[in-house]
Amino acid sequence: MPRFVLSAAAHLIANAVGLMLATVLLEGFNMSFLAMVIVVLVFTVVSVVLLPVIRKISEKKMPELLGGLSLIVTFAGLLITELLVSGFSIGGIPNLLAATLIVWLGALIAGVLVPKYLFPSLATPKAQK
Repeated sequence: MPRFVLSAAAHLIANAVGLMLATVLLEGFNMSFLAMVIVVLVFTVVSVVLLPVIRKISEKKMPELLGGLSLIVTFAGLLITELLVSGFSIGGIPNLLAATLIVWLGALIAGVLVPKYLFPSLATPKAQK
C-alpha cells in the first residue's frame, strides 16, 4: 500500500484514539456514535491544514510558539470541529483545555505506537537511493 495512504490511516487512528480518550475521561465532552467518524475526519483534516499555516505564521511573527505548535493546532482543531460537526460538543472552556491535552497526548502516544505495530513499513525509514 502507498506510504501516503498508510500515513493518513495512522493519523486518523491516532486522532481517533485521542478523541475517544477525551470522550471517556471528560464528562461534558460528547460525540454521538454516528458523529465519531465525521469528527475524526474533520479534526484530522483541520489539523493537517492548520499545521503548516500556524507554523508559517509562528516562524515569522512569534517564533516562541513553535514549541507548542501541536498543542495550538489541537486546540484550534477542536474548536473548529465543534463548530462544523453537529453531534459533537466539548462542554466549555475547562473541558476544551483538558481535551486539548488529552487529545494531544493520546494522539502522540498512538502516533508512535500505530506505525510501529500496525504499519511497520512506516516505522522504518525509507531506504536512500
